[in-house]
Amino acid sequence: MSDQHRAVAIDGPAASGKSTVAKRLAKSLGMVMVNSGAMYRAVTWQVLQEGVEPADSEAVIAALQEMEIVCGVDDSFSDIRINGRFLAEELRSEEVNNNVSWVAAIPEVRNRLVAMQRAYRASNDVVMEGRDIGSVVFPETPFKLYIDASEEVRRARRAGDGEADAVAVRDAQDSQRKTAPLKISEGAIVIDSSEMGIDEVVEAAHRALISLGWK
Repeated sequence: MSDQHRAVAIDGPAASGKSTVAKRLAKSLGMVMVNSGAMYRAVTWQVLQEGVEPADSEAVIAALQEMEIVCGVDDSFSDIRINGRFLAEELRSEEVNNNVSWVAAIPEVRNRLVAMQRAYRASNDVVMEGRDIGSVVFPETPFKLYIDASEEVRRARRAGDGEADAVAVRDAQDSQRKTAPLKISEGAIVIDSSEMGIDEVVEAAHRALISLGWK
């Protein structure tokens, strides 16, 4: 391993439970939890606020160039501000849910945000979750997990959270995009959370890290 801070990469499709697992792991390991998806959601929210069509990549890129994006850490969790505004609940809106995959597929958006994601590791041990953490952001880390669940289970979880985005559509958009598609990265251990409670998934994640050489 390099002399960088440690990185645990957690990838998986929408509503697989990866965010909850990442939070629990980060807390138990004394690391910073970084939600990379929140960064793409924040850019999407700002694009929508400016009246830009998320599917218009050239317009999104132009808007991105004018955005001041600041990522920080608050109580061991990543946070994000765009143009001075702290964003939290806004990121879970239905409109953002329905459009984030368009914005996240734009190479210029990913390049800027991936650089910011990597910067977290310069001064922190991180547990980072997303869709391309093990394959693109930290491909060299030996600690890679892929949290999965059946479409039916994930759809039910979304409904339970009061969100109505179609996970099948998100899956297709995320796995078929040309830039950094969702996939199981080389060396990742897959955990299917379909029939597991959150405590079981977290325990499985701990065991997986140990099997990958965590000490």
